[in-house]
Amino acid sequence: MQPTTHMGMNRTGAQMSPVDTEAMERYAETMGPDSGIDDMNVPGEAQPAAEMRAQYIDQGEQVGSVPLPGTMKGAVSTTMDKLTGNRPEVLIDKLGERLAFERTGTRLYEMMLAKCREIDTSAVDPDVLGRLSHFRDEEAEHFAMVDEAMRSIGADPTAMTPCADVSAVASMGVLQVIADPRTNLPQCLNALLMAEMTDNAGWELLIKLAAETGHTEMAEKFRQALVQEEEHMATIKQWLERCVITEAA
Repeated sequence: MQPTTHMGMNRTGAQMSPVDTEAMERYAETMGPDSGIDDMNVPGEAQPAAEMRAQYIDQGEQVGSVPLPGTMKGAVSTTMDKLTGNRPEVLIDKLGERLAFERTGTRLYEMMLAKCREIDTSAVDPDVLGRLSHFRDEEAEHFAMVDEAMRSIGADPTAMTPCADVSAVASMGVLQVIADPRTNLPQCLNALLMAEMTDNAGWELLIKLAAETGHTEMAEKFRQALVQEEEHMATIKQWLERCVITEAA
């Protein structure tokens, strides 16, 4: 594999301009911080910013809502859950989140496949494209599984729930890293590993939530997905380690 990390004319560090660095430090000491974090000790210059943030937080609305049941099946399922003391909207919200994440995961692997077709992956695995295609297909299967689970309780999988919305925003950075034509294989693998670690934690929580709310069959199906996701994470982690160590040694 060709080296992907090299030294060049990078002028972003303070060591490249000691004189300007001293001037910047003097300015920072004179002006103080421009944002207040600790309400008990907010510098005078930062007080207006801190107060403005607090005002926005106090007046801010929630990120969307879980839709009311749009079918008779959904109304009955929701009513039955509420009669047992559960709040089905929490499960629906997290199902929506998982659905959004699996859709993004499928796209991530599609983009990773496109990049790996054009770059040298010889140091990673002789069947990188085959493994990535397999993982992409499993992500799509997981999407279909969550879609079916939502329909089984009368929820609408086409609705954007609050957690789905937040998940989509949080995933944008990973998508941008892999889509960037300048990023190399280790950088893309690192971004993909971040997504897989989040994905695994999401499935673990969803399984516990489904089981605790009496949806044992749903939880069992999700455990099968988690086993596959654990394989994705372990493989990507192994590839990343192999890439970095091979280049460094």
